[in-house]
Amino acid sequence: MKLYNGQSPNGLRVSVFLAEKGIEIPSENIDVPAGEARKAAFLQKNSLGEIPVLELDDGTILTESLAICRYLEALHPEVPLMGTDALETAKVDMWSRRMEQQIMGPVGEVGRHSFPFFADKFEQIPAYADTQKRLQNKRWAWLDAELADGRTYVCEDNFSVADITGMAALMICQFAEMPVPEEFENVKRWETALRERPSWPV
Repeated sequence: MKLYNGQSPNGLRVSVFLAEKGIEIPSENIDVPAGEARKAAFLQKNSLGEIPVLELDDGTILTESLAICRYLEALHPEVPLMGTDALETAKVDMWSRRMEQQIMGPVGEVGRHSFPFFADKFEQIPAYADTQKRLQNKRWAWLDAELADGRTYVCEDNFSVADITGMAALMICQFAEMPVPEEFENVKRWETALRERPSWPV
């Protein structure tokens, strides 16, 4: 198999997942800022022009970061990052969805509506980006209350793919110069734990 990946929040999710698993896959870097993901050759692999893309030995193409992670989890169950039984898997899925919608969602919308890179891909509404910046703080407040029990990671205090989605959200926040406010001490504790993991992208 071969992984086509590069600098993006979803690319980061797969890269961190592989690092946490200790999996090595032949890969090709796609220069997203330079527009390589939108060239004809790559569009044949993913018509949406997005990374990551996992191409299997038989030519099957997998896109979408969580789908790729799910496939790799089945092939390499150790160390588990997506649950070990029905209930734990459901909880990881629940928290992955929460992190994607509640935490990654607003700052992602800020990017779509304010980053020049997306100007030719979306109809940008700067005023909407401003509303999402305000919403992001409300979402941090929500997560801060959830983490008030002192746990290190979001799902059952076990590092999981849900935390990896959190890493991707923090990456966007860093790029957008929207750091987690210091007042959210529990979120800052969680952020510190993520940044201290060897898989944190330098």
